[in-house]
Amino acid sequence: MTPVTPVTPATDLIEVEGLTVDFVSGEETVRAVDGLSFSLAAGRAIGLVGESGSGKSTVASALLGLHRGTGAHVGGAVRVGGTDVGTASDRELRALRGAVAAMVFQDPLSSLDPYYAVGDQIAEVYRVHTDATRRAARARAVEVLDRVGIPDAARRAHSRPHEFSGGMRQRTLIAMALACEPRLLIADEPTTALDVTVQAQILDLLHDLRGETGMGLLLVTHDVGVAAESVDEVLVMRHGREVERGPVAEVLGAPKQTYTRTLLSSVPRVDAPVARTVAEPRRSGEPRLQGEPRPLADEVLLEAVDLRREFRRGRRTVTAVDGVSLTVGAGETLGIVGESGSGKTTLGRMLVRLLDPTDGRLRYRGAEIAAVSEKELRPYRRELQMIFQDPVASLNPRRSVGESVADPLRAAGTLDEGRIVARARELLERVGLDPDRYDRYPHEFSGGQRQRVGIARALAAEPRLIVCDEPVSALDVTTQAQVVALLAELQRELGLALVFIAHDLAVVRQVSDRVAVMRDGRIVEQGTVEEVYGAPSDPYTRQLLAAVPALDPVLAAARRSARKALAAPAEKVAVA
Repeated sequence: MTPVTPVTPATDLIEVEGLTVDFVSGEETVRAVDGLSFSLAAGRAIGLVGESGSGKSTVASALLGLHRGTGAHVGGAVRVGGTDVGTASDRELRALRGAVAAMVFQDPLSSLDPYYAVGDQIAEVYRVHTDATRRAARARAVEVLDRVGIPDAARRAHSRPHEFSGGMRQRTLIAMALACEPRLLIADEPTTALDVTVQAQILDLLHDLRGETGMGLLLVTHDVGVAAESVDEVLVMRHGREVERGPVAEVLGAPKQTYTRTLLSSVPRVDAPVARTVAEPRRSGEPRLQGEPRPLADEVLLEAVDLRREFRRGRRTVTAVDGVSLTVGAGETLGIVGESGSGKTTLGRMLVRLLDPTDGRLRYRGAEIAAVSEKELRPYRRELQMIFQDPVASLNPRRSVGESVADPLRAAGTLDEGRIVARARELLERVGLDPDRYDRYPHEFSGGQRQRVGIARALAAEPRLIVCDEPVSALDVTTQAQVVALLAELQRELGLALVFIAHDLAVVRQVSDRVAVMRDGRIVEQGTVEEVYGAPSDPYTRQLLAAVPALDPVLAAARRSARKALAAPAEKVAVA
């Protein structure tokens, strides 16, 4: 193995000077990173923060020379651990990756081989960078899995990725990165797809590892709250350039640049004042202040009573939703929050009858629809719509976005083709998209734009109730704010009722009138936003709220300490 120049006390772990990265597509050249310079000392942490497309991940990849051989043009100077990444040989880069610097990617499923046990994958990485025997490498894999909090690590090392939860898969990637004891960890959106409690665990783990090993951390994130929890310094990026940089408390507490202030203002907060107004159905004409008591007589649009859904897993029966009762009033927003696996999505699909309940009752406008046939359900299909979490998976990649919006109109059979196309174009424009892009395909749109297409498609049926299943979970904060504002605007104009499902408690507070908290298939608490967020009665709700990232680094540190104090007794019991 070619030795890598060690970092001396006078040398920064990362030195970036005038970095540029250009991507060439046909005759077009796109500059993803434009003249970026920064450094990171050993043992310190910096966060690259910005919207999607700001160049954050491109910078992270450049630190490990991952653009080599891709056709990208990289300029400027990048040194990591004393190695000049631009001039290093392939052998030197292999030595750098893993042994000096390691990377944790956003999606662990795409980073882990589904056919091999996680312990074998970690052991293989360890053997590539050391002269360890197979036995020693397997022992090292168990050691690092245990270090990142995988319970019963010796046994679980034989598990394959699909047998782990999302949080455990992310811990496995971190374990793989730690196997060779790197001096630098690069984490690219490591908590984006995780619920708040698992996110807090991963961020606490990264913090503890920094303290124990002295490694440096470069954290790429679009979530400003995650940066506040994790780093010493923040570098705000936009269009490939630095907008603002400085100590995390200074940048987040008193930002100097307009863009940074705009970015921070887009971040939803659980402690923000409630000021949203929600329109009643069009027949009422008087907007109601959020949280104001609502008379239920003749206003309940949807009612679920003891809804239950079971799934067969071989010989085993799994109860995903267990006796849930709730109501949705005309024109209001009911937020449903909970961790992954709590039953939120299953419940949402039952509310619009995309899934049949195993038991219980479901009434829409007074009519029982839980067990009716598809033919009997047909009159209500247009009025009950759903917006899905992943617009890439829910939009047909072989059909233009305009055709996807037009399909529900064709299914109704009430308009001629000319009017269908005209109406679809109107809907695209209504959700903020250029109607002239009717013939474009989903891959030609950004994530936020694809979600707008999904909203337009749901609106095509002229619904009275829309279930929104994690509609903004994969979006950066500014795009997220735009989509949330669009939904609120449409609700005011059309008198829509919304069921807003999310694991982000701050977003749910921002959009909802009432909130239901789910755990293990059941609702453990529900009430108005003020009741649930201001005075939660269930310990689980309090636990969720305590895990929400704080923009104040001092508060974030206090919450981290509180989480450790709560976890300590449980760990002692486990050891005993």
